[in-house]
Amino acid sequence: MSAEVITKEDLQTFRILLLDDLQKIIRSVKPEEKPEWVKSGEVRKILNVSPNTLQNLRVAGQLHGKKVNGSWYYSMSEIKALFKT
Repeated sequence: MSAEVITKEDLQTFRILLLDDLQKIIRSVKPEEKPEWVKSGEVRKILNVSPNTLQNLRVAGQLHGKKVNGSWYYSMSEIKALFKT
């Protein structure tokens, strides 16, 4: 078994190559797009609220949901607007 000598220059070259590879990977990954409308379960997770609190927000007019086939859907823009007030 033979031993290889690694110099500081070798490590510097490796570091530069590694950083270049990481930057390419980061640039190639696109942020995940959030859907425009989300179901109530996801809204409850985002807001960290109970089903009753979500219903109260809807009844109070702070969130306007759409009921489709028995499931409530909420607009992400309205959910984000709750944090702006």
